[in-house]
Amino acid sequence: MKFNKKSVITVVVTAIVTVAVTITAEVGLGVVAIVPKDDYEGYKKFSKLAALEEMIEKTYYTDIDEQDLIDGAMKGLFMGTGDVYSGYYTKEEMEDVMAASTGSFVGIGITMMSNPETGVVTVTKSWETGPAYRAGIRAGDVLYKVDDLTVTYDTVDKAVSIMRGKEGTNVKVSVKRDGQIKTFNIKREEVSEPSITSKMLEDNIGYIEISSFVETTGDDFKKALESLEKKNMKGLVIDLRNNGGGLVDQCCEIADSLLGKGTIVYTEDRNGKRKEEKSDEENKIDVPIAVLTNENTASSSEILTGAIVGNDAGISVGTTTFGKGIVQSVITLKDGTGYKLTTEQYFTPDGKTIHKKGIKPDIEEKDESKQLDRAVEWLKTGK
Repeated sequence: MKFNKKSVITVVVTAIVTVAVTITAEVGLGVVAIVPKDDYEGYKKFSKLAALEEMIEKTYYTDIDEQDLIDGAMKGLFMGTGDVYSGYYTKEEMEDVMAASTGSFVGIGITMMSNPETGVVTVTKSWETGPAYRAGIRAGDVLYKVDDLTVTYDTVDKAVSIMRGKEGTNVKVSVKRDGQIKTFNIKREEVSEPSITSKMLEDNIGYIEISSFVETTGDDFKKALESLEKKNMKGLVIDLRNNGGGLVDQCCEIADSLLGKGTIVYTEDRNGKRKEEKSDEENKIDVPIAVLTNENTASSSEILTGAIVGNDAGISVGTTTFGKGIVQSVITLKDGTGYKLTTEQYFTPDGKTIHKKGIKPDIEEKDESKQLDRAVEWLKTGK
């Protein structure tokens, strides 16, 4: 199958920060808006904005950078939608967004999930190859401060920018764990982590964990799958726990390698215009599939889960997923700034919308230590 121009995921990653946002487009534009002079109402509202800017510059108690005011106005415009997934990015922030899609960058090596409802930012994975893990940060830690910045959903973009920094420099990171605050001084370095890990379990049950969807995930998944099939795989576990999403095209590429002919996902915009991603007949594995999910399984991970379950190719085991069923387009402007804007909602192949609902597992198992065993049991016995 063919895909549109490469998607980028969502919310800024430094280390990686996975905030559940699915991104479907990157476009270069030059002009944001033009207010016609003969449009009085349009002119009046923008002239008011200019007047307010002038008032601040003249009467604010200290000097202020004009660009900061402009950036703040841009950010406020998107905040006016009331949508926590839409926003404006400065050039530096946009670079972080783009870096998130590669899986390799200068940072500290953690994956985080930011909850827009509670404002809490939680470490979902501390990469064993990264400096954060060596310093002592672990999955489950709640990010409290980065240097002097208190970290919440609203400040996570700034926290990301601070954590990225220059290779070889230090950043102070504080987390909450078991009611206590622990602070670590971490040296930034070039970090990269494979988004795919795989192994063969007992009784020829294959296991593939997908930690995120980055540029190489589709190819790496196919290699892992081929390796397991050569070892006479009888069933497949796909672990999507704590996977906050990523590139939609990579998610669809994986689904296409599993499902045979069918619908992977479809989206609708405000006018009801529908777009579908289809899988073809060429690739279909002949073994049962069990997908592991939890409350941090979000966005593209939910698309893959919905594709497998909605096409009756397998079941899900664990707990209800995050519930991120809307799609953000990311637009890169010529000056390096950009924005993301919610433009569509997506539906599973069987027509279900999961936004703020999530996907309920076919087999619910709240004890994370038992979820893999339950999945293997179903693969072997069908119950």
